[in-house]
Amino acid sequence: LWGRFRKRMGGMDFDAVILAGGEGRRLGGMDKAAIVVGGRTLLERALKAVQAAQNTVVVGPRRRASREVTWAREDPPGGGPVAALAAGLEQISGDVAVVLAVDHPFVDAATVALLLHSLDDHDGAVIVDTEGRPALVGAYRVGAVRRKLVALGDASGASIKEQYSGMSLVRVMDRRAAIDVDTTQDLEGLAN
Repeated sequence: LWGRFRKRMGGMDFDAVILAGGEGRRLGGMDKAAIVVGGRTLLERALKAVQAAQNTVVVGPRRRASREVTWAREDPPGGGPVAALAAGLEQISGDVAVVLAVDHPFVDAATVALLLHSLDDHDGAVIVDTEGRPALVGAYRVGAVRRKLVALGDASGASIKEQYSGMSLVRVMDRRAAIDVDTTQDLEGLAN
């Protein structure tokens, strides 16, 4: 059974890093991980999407989780997605990591499988929307990401665009998986 599931997941083992430390400023300080969509919190939706991971790290404040995860915090807390990515990668030892911002409610196991399958010889495979804008959802070769983090120096305040600049990335268009919840309008749009 595991062999069939593993084949469906792109045929490779992977770790997962869920970025869940954002302050939700444009949502009035709402905890994005606690937002309920389709009867489950965004954190639980993300955990389900990466359920096949060997290890799962959630970067952000500790919350209730339905399964065992490793908790980490970016330094400093609120240091942004690159600092959170660096903190998450410190907790894993695998060669491939699926990185997922908690505010992408429609990423599921099929999205993860597509990313892993698309990785090939690239440094990463990233979800993009119909206009080609990258989402904070991807599968990456951990060594390549760590090398880029070293080259960046201070990860606090760095942008994801800076992090992935110069890396060999394949773009995977998935309009639904690219949807994120950043504003109250985004949240209202999920109900429609």
